[in-house]
Parts: sequence; structure tokens; C-alpha cells
Amino acid sequence: MQRSTHRILTTHTGSLPRPDDLLEMLMAREQGQSHDLPAFHARVRDAIGACVRKQRDTGLDLINDGEWSKPDYSTYVKSRLTGFEGEPTPTDTGRDMLDFPEFAPFRRTGVQQMVRPKCNGPIAWKDFDAVRRDIDNLRAAAGNAEGVFMTAVSPGQVARFQGNTYYKSDEDYLWALAEVLKDEYKAITDAGFTLQLDCPDLASGWNGQFRSLTLAEFRKVVELHLEVLNAATKDIPPERMRLHLCWGNYEGPHNHDIPLREIIEPVLKARPAAVSFEGANPRHEHEWTVFEEVKLPDGKCIVPGVIDSTTNFIEHPELVAQRIARYAELVGRENVVAGVDCGFATFAGAPTVVPTIAWAKLGALAEGARIASQKLWARPT
Repeated sequence: MQRSTHRILTTHTGSLPRPDDLLEMLMAREQGQSHDLPAFHARVRDAIGACVRKQRDTGLDLINDGEWSKPDYSTYVKSRLTGFEGEPTPTDTGRDMLDFPEFAPFRRTGVQQMVRPKCNGPIAWKDFDAVRRDIDNLRAAAGNAEGVFMTAVSPGQVARFQGNTYYKSDEDYLWALAEVLKDEYKAITDAGFTLQLDCPDLASGWNGQFRSLTLAEFRKVVELHLEVLNAATKDIPPERMRLHLCWGNYEGPHNHDIPLREIIEPVLKARPAAVSFEGANPRHEHEWTVFEEVKLPDGKCIVPGVIDSTTNFIEHPELVAQRIARYAELVGRENVVAGVDCGFATFAGAPTVVPTIAWAKLGALAEGARIASQKLWARPT
């Protein structure tokens, strides 16, 4: 995880708005329609080159491939692993949706468009070449691995979106996923990239999949998921990893989101050296104060969201700078990387922010980081 001692670095969470023609190809593949596979691979490789250039032109420091080869950040595994040919996994109804059922018709999300078959057989790799292509495409686009990250789903998040009918227990299912996904994690870091582990299960799981549990029971789930994740990454140096948690990337009530303070300490004890989390939306912006009480462990850094990923407001750079400064004053300026709450195109078919506005928001992020850096590193007159 690249860090700086002289300015605030910027990054984002992973997914970026895909070009229209690539989006059509991805959605056709997702729906099982016939297509020209070599043409798809060629278009992905070309598009990722453009994606990397645009991120750098926008002023981002830590960049990736935009997840442009995948339909989403989680269920992409179903086409790469054996064992996922079961019945569709029902979408969990969140606690907030139960409170406000009239909101459902207004909710914009692409999760309904994603095919989420349950695990109904032993899990193993059937297309590890897809991982190698992602790595080769990003390496070709970026030129080198410095300041480059690649996302991969956590075992707990796969289990959240794709249920289990094969393994005798949910815990066995998690360990089976970890045993296979560790190969993807290691391949990413062996290529020189920073590995971002996507772990919405650690926060969003409380609102949906585990909504029937008590807080104490959910904390045990978090501990188990982190134990599995730590085992899957045991051969990877902590500084080569960052962990992203979130409460669901949708503009909705979120009135049952588990507070950050309830999960941040076990998350900070996990192996990844950096933790990315939401910090800009109206439900979680106040939680910067958590770090008034929670001490950041030595060697750790945080990547708070300082722009929102679900609204078309373009944050003022001065506001972005203020948000950055709040964290920097509590945990140290060298321990903060400015990020985004979540992805701008979490599900390929349903972006919540107009693509051109998403890029403008990222520009505001970069400008806000410049302003914050000038103030945080200002020399006394």
C-alpha cells in the first residue's frame, strides 16, 4: 500500500463507469448470450488502457483497472470457479427496506440483473486464466505496478451473495472459498499490485444476510470472516493489502447500518495494512470521531471515503479537504489516503451516478487532496 510523507494520496474503491459498448458485451455474457470471445477480450484490454490513462489524467495516485472485465465485484467468481450452478440466491431484504417498503420501487440497483447461483458442488478453479488476463491487462496499461491496486472478493462476501447447498455448514463453505480464492490473492500481489479485499459482509451483512442476529452474534460472524480472510492471505505481507468494508452502495435509508465503532477494532486487527470505509455519505460522515477513541495500530493507515458514490452532487474541493483534515488530525497525515465511499459502477448495468459526473467527482477528490496537503504540510511563517 503506497503511502506518502509529504502529501495526501488519492485513490478510489474499485469500479468505474464502463464504456457503453463494453457494458453491452458484459451484460450479454451475464445473460448467457452468444458472443465473440476474442473480440470481448480485445475490447477489455483496450478499454483498460483508456481507464488507466483517465485515472491518471484526473489526478488519482493509486489506480486500478476499473473492474472493467467483470460484471460486478463479487459474483464474477461464478464463471471462474466450479460449483456454482445451483438455484439463484434470493436477494436479502435489508432491515431498512423492511422499515420503508415503499422505498423499494425507487431503489436503483443492478443486483437484480446479476446471476447469483448457489454453490451446489465442490469449489475449484476452472478459469484461472481469467485472473491472469486481468493481471496482464492491468500491467500492460499501467506500465509498472507502483501505485496500482487490484480488487478481489472476500470469502465472506461470496457467501453473502451466493448461498450454499453443498457444504455441510456455512463455516465449511467459507473455508472452501478461502482455500481457492487465496490463489487469486497471491497472483495479484506476486504481480506487484496492491490487493484490495472487498468485504461488505463485515458491515452490510448486519443489515441483510444476518439481520436476525443480535449484535453480539454478528460480532462473532465478523470475527469468523476475518479469521478466514487472515488464513487466505497468510502468505502475503500486510503492507501489500488493503481491506474495503461498506454498508451497501445504494442511496437509501440505511437507518440500521451497524455503527463503525462496533466493528472497526477487529477490522483493524486483520492482516491488511490499510482499511477503506465510507466517510462521506449522510449516514456515516460523522464517524470520523470514532478515531478520537480508537487508536490506529502501528503500521496501519486508513482510506476514508471523502466523496460519496451514490449521489450526483459534486463535492466542493474545500469540503473534501476539510474531511481529509479531520482524519489527518486524529491519526496522522501520513496515515490517511483520500478515497471514495464505494464504487461508481458496482453493478455493471446500473450506475447510480452519471459517468461524466463520477469523473468530475474524482477530479474534486484530487483537488481537495491538493488543498488539504498544502494546509497539512504548511510551514509556519
